[in-house]
Amino acid sequence: MNWILSIIAFIFILSVIVIIHELGHLLTAKYFGVYCEEFAIGMGPTLYKRKGKETTFAIRALPIGGFVSMAGEQGVECENIPHERTINGIKAWQKIVVMAAGSFMNIMLAWALFIGVIMMQGRVSLPPEPVVANVVEGSPAAKAGFQANDRIVEVTSQSITLEPKNFNEISEHIQYYPVETNFKVERNGEVKNLTLTPEYIKDENRYYLGINLSPNIKEISFLESFQYGTQELVNGMKSIGTALSKLVQGIGLQNLSGPVGIFKITSDVAKTGFMSILSLIALLSLNIGIFNLLPLPVLDGGRIFITLIEKVSGRTLSGKAEGILMGAGVLFLIGIMVLATWQDIVRLF
Repeated sequence: MNWILSIIAFIFILSVIVIIHELGHLLTAKYFGVYCEEFAIGMGPTLYKRKGKETTFAIRALPIGGFVSMAGEQGVECENIPHERTINGIKAWQKIVVMAAGSFMNIMLAWALFIGVIMMQGRVSLPPEPVVANVVEGSPAAKAGFQANDRIVEVTSQSITLEPKNFNEISEHIQYYPVETNFKVERNGEVKNLTLTPEYIKDENRYYLGINLSPNIKEISFLESFQYGTQELVNGMKSIGTALSKLVQGIGLQNLSGPVGIFKITSDVAKTGFMSILSLIALLSLNIGIFNLLPLPVLDGGRIFITLIEKVSGRTLSGKAEGILMGAGVLFLIGIMVLATWQDIVRLF
């Protein structure tokens, strides 16, 4: 039964994120007069369809996403459609808006959910100070000599030094540099140097220190939920930006997760209640929204990049060149997906 609920939660979460994304493309495309042949929820054989004024709205058998068929895209019939009503026939800036609208909707969904969850809770968990409340016996922190009330003022791993403003920054640093780490701590007016090597927790795919912290919970008003929800969105975008920049440098590849890892996370979160599911939708929607803006040919960001290049150069990319770029983008994404899925499977077994 738990597996069934996990599968339902997984399908629900991905469907919400993809439908919102594709709805962004549909609404902006139709606003600019682009002929949209079909708006589908799901993939595979059609279970139900209804013809609107000109667009067919369909539900398909496999609940793993959705799509919008726009005139001018590969595989979409547009013989009787005027060129100005195709995605390639509108102005460059309009095409960019259509391509970016999916990611914009994902980011707006995340923003609304961050605000909504905080509003319903009536309180917010602020980043804890870098001060040790207590140390878990037998943990890496205990072996390193950490004590209650130690304030961490500096963390150094692989010649990368961090002066943390809160403990969340330390946790993020450790996930990227899970090696022997030097900590400078203030204790009774003195600065002490402690050396610690994080312990890997396979089931949770994280590195463990064994330091407990004092919670930093703040009760907030209705209006403050907008402030803190927006801050949550900004912090999430910063974290994703940091993660992407690290990946480009080859740092943090071990933290990648694919569909298997996302399913496991969904399964765990689904057990903790609907509010947790909403928070997960927000996080995944934000990640997918930003990821889709990367300048890879097969993604929306890549199509925006190609449009900009064509506008600046005054030349349209040939079908052959575009096909090569798309193929390269697909191969790259498949490689990343295979690596992430392999790591997910290794963690499970």
